[in-house]
Formats: sequence, structure tokens, C-alpha cells
Amino acid sequence: MSDVREHVVSPAREDGFVRGLSEAIGGPRGEHAVPETPSRGGRFWTAARIVLALTCLMLALHWVQKSPCRDGAWADYKQYTHFCYTDVLALYYAEHLNEGAVPYVDFPVEYPVLTGAFMGALGLPVHALGEKNPAINQAQLFYDANAFVLGLFALATVAMIISMRRRRPWDAALFALSPVMLVTATVNWDLLAIVLAVAGLWLWGRRYPVAAGVLLGLGMAAKLWPGFLFLPILILGLRSRKYAPMLTSIAAGAAAWLAVNVPVMMINFENWRRFLDLNSERIIDWGTSWYVARHFDPFGLQLWNDVPTVTNLSLGVFALCCVGLVILGLRVNTPPRLAQLAFLVVALFLITNKVWSQQFTLWLLPLLVLARPKWGAFLAWQLAEICYFVAFYGELMGASGKSVFPEGVFVFASLLRLGTVIALVVLVIRDILRPGQDAVRQAYPEVSDPDGGPFSRLLPSGPLPVHKTDGPLLDGNGPSTEFTPDRPAAVSSV
Repeated sequence: MSDVREHVVSPAREDGFVRGLSEAIGGPRGEHAVPETPSRGGRFWTAARIVLALTCLMLALHWVQKSPCRDGAWADYKQYTHFCYTDVLALYYAEHLNEGAVPYVDFPVEYPVLTGAFMGALGLPVHALGEKNPAINQAQLFYDANAFVLGLFALATVAMIISMRRRRPWDAALFALSPVMLVTATVNWDLLAIVLAVAGLWLWGRRYPVAAGVLLGLGMAAKLWPGFLFLPILILGLRSRKYAPMLTSIAAGAAAWLAVNVPVMMINFENWRRFLDLNSERIIDWGTSWYVARHFDPFGLQLWNDVPTVTNLSLGVFALCCVGLVILGLRVNTPPRLAQLAFLVVALFLITNKVWSQQFTLWLLPLLVLARPKWGAFLAWQLAEICYFVAFYGELMGASGKSVFPEGVFVFASLLRLGTVIALVVLVIRDILRPGQDAVRQAYPEVSDPDGGPFSRLLPSGPLPVHKTDGPLLDGNGPSTEFTPDRPAAVSSV
């Protein structure tokens, strides 16, 4: 008989929200049913295969949703009225890929180097093929090629999440069935950074700190935010006093980032720094906390139009949030899980940043799945994101001269999105403070963190971990006094 610890957690029995929905089809699986294991669910359709199939279905539906814009013929605001705008098509022309321009060499690109290289790796062959065959719609072929490769990245991300949660493969369905995935998967190239960041976490959990650092460094060379994941590694390294894996991972990440960026700097430094210049010059973006604050400002302050000041303030507030995260990670009784800190640092960046493009929400998806796989709060957040998505396109129409609704509607949608992300931050912090309510710890009671890699420790055996409020601060050495197996912990259904 297989070890009970390797049984797959049933969402209908573990998650209060899913349990309530399951009553419509007869309720959760019975206690005497044969338990599912990571390698057995049916003759073929295991949980992992079902989730991967659902991911393929969602990506196909996304392609259909964006298909009205695939031909690049955006007349009469079709890209807004059909909710199908994508930077992939727009930037094929804006970055002069349709003319065969090599990113950074012939033309500055508004993204970090690895994203620009990815654009060129697909765009230049498409342009060359279009030169030989004028009948080919280059823009459509470029979009389809990007959609296919980005779809593979999404599948790889789901596969790694499943691998990291062998006892909880249904958690990956949060990513696979996300409404945000449906409407924003190929709005930009964010899935490139996402797959690299998740690969870094996956390798870290398997105790390959150098390889993990390299992948996170490459992720930072694609988008800035994967570099923030080194902060959780730093916090947990300082807390556990295991400095070698922490330092080697950070050094490997820095080396990987330099290996990608330095050659481009040497070729054309001005074109390379376009990304940095653009971010420092950008005004307050729609939907951000700064946008909402400006809308409700009763004094009409000129601060909001002072771009350098707003930029410095947003960076300063984020830095303060990072200091608070360090204090939380070092002082809380039970060491936080790596995924919890990873979600918090990226969420805090979005909350405090002056720019929050619609596809940035994708960054939070895999991190939330790993940090807090609870369907109720997740779906509330996704509903808010879809409301924002619809309102955002209405605001685009208004900016184009065709007003759809008052600006207050968009502000309300922005507040709704902002509020749900803040609520998720609060819930994850609550799980850190009360580890007995952490669903992931419930499934892995024998280790301090299933993703902790070099920082993870074996714990005394027991049915479920329960937090002791009077336990001492752990330094990573000696036996654990933070968990006791004498009674099961309550699991939040939020």
C-alpha cells in the first residue's frame, strides 16, 4: 500500500469553496474511495494530465479570443471593440521588425535584452520569409508563431507547478483555468519571464542553487521582476544561516544577467538603455495606486505631473515594503515558505509601482498558486481582474474619442483590482503568521518547506502541522519546536 503522504489532495475535501460547489454533483469523494496518487487517477486521465489538457484548452480559447486581431487590419478600433489588442502585433511594426531591423543593433527596444532577442528570433525569420513570399501576412504569421511558443512556455510552467506539488496537482488548475490567462496570455511576452522564474524556483526546490540563480538571472534579463525573487532567497538564507547556497545563487544570477546584457551594451549602449530611460520617463499609468490617488486628490496637487518625483516615491515606497518583508521573514516564529515571500515581493511591487499594464497580472498567477492555492479568494481576484480588463478597453475607447462610460467606472474597476490584490497579500501574511492554516504545509507536514531546497528541513512526523504561538524564533539549527502533531489544524476556506 502506498504511503498516505503521496495521496493526491482532493480540492472538494480540502477547500471549503470547492466543497460547497461539489454539493451540486453529489459532494466530495467518499472517505472509503480508493485514494488517488500522483501517478494514478484513472487508466489514463491522472490529475496532472487533466490539468495539462485544460491548459491546452484555455490557450486554444485565448487564440480564438485574439483571432479578430491576428491579421493586423485594425480598422474602426476593432482591437478595442473586440478586446483583442496585443503588443505582439503592434510592436512588430513599432520595433521595425517588419523591415528586418535587428533589435538593439538597428533600433532601440523598449524591453530588456532577452525579450528583445526573443522578438528578433521570431520576427526576423518571419520578415525574411515574407520578403520571399509577398502573399504572406507577416504580422499574422509573427503573432501565430509567438502564440505557439508562448503557449509552450505556459504548458512548461504548469508542468513545473505540478512537479512542485505532486500531492496537490489540482492546484495547477488555478493557473490553467485562470480567466486572466484567457484574455492576456499573448498581450505581451510575459510568459517568457514567467517560465524562467518558475524554472528557477523549481530548480531551487531540487537543491540546484546555481542553476536556479542562472534561470532567475535570465528571467531578470527578460523582465525585471524575476530578479525580485532573490530577496526571498536572501531572507531565508540569512534566517537559516546557510549562506553558501544563497550567495552562489545570487552570484550565478548576476553572472547570467551580465552575460546576456554586456554584449548588447558593448554593441550599442544607447539602444540598450532605452528600457531604463522609458521606465524613468513614463507618467502615471492607468489603473495603478498612483492613478487612483490622483483621481481622489481633493487639492489638485502638481505632484502627479512631476514624473521624477513620482518615480522616486514609488521606488521608495517599494523599498520600504521590502524592508518590512525582510523584518517579517526574519522575525516571524515559523520560517515563511519561499513561495509565500516570492508572491509578496512581486505583489508589493505591483501595488506600489507607477506602471501596471494589463498583462502584468500574469506575474502573480504561478506565485499565488504556489503560495496560497485557495479557490475562493483566487476567484474573487480573477473576477476583479476581468472587470478591470473590460473597463480598461472602455477607457481605451474613451481615449480614442468614443466615450463608453464615465471615468469613475474605470477608477472603480481599478480600486476593485487593487483591493483584491491587497487582500491576497493580507491572506498570505496571515498564513505566514498562522502556519497551521497553510494548505501547502498541511499536505507536506514532514518538511518545513517543499520548495525550500537547501533551506528546507525535516520536521517531526505527525498528521498536520499546528502553529505554537509561544515557540521560539528558529535559526535553522537543532530540532524544531514550532509544530506539534497532537491535533489537526483548522484549514481556512477563504
